[in-house]
Amino acid sequence: MGLFGEVVLLPLAPVRGAGWVIRQVLEEAERIYYDPAAVRAELAALEQRLEAGEIDEDEFDLLEDELLDRLEIALRRDAGTDKGTHL
Repeated sequence: MGLFGEVVLLPLAPVRGAGWVIRQVLEEAERIYYDPAAVRAELAALEQRLEAGEIDEDEFDLLEDELLDRLEIALRRDAGTDKGTHL
């Protein structure tokens, strides 16, 4: 893009900068959400809640399925086979 194009788009620089920041925040949130260690820790905490009687078997099964889905996605991402999945 030439100098004229840069001058014309200069007022949009804060918007482009905000877009970059939003993308970075989303990527970090997604990285944390799909972190296998974090998902395993959540599974362990979920099992403790079941054993403590805080949740019943049905709720446990539902939440466990969601966590196992996240773990599967995380492991596929680590293997490099599922780079296109996003939040």
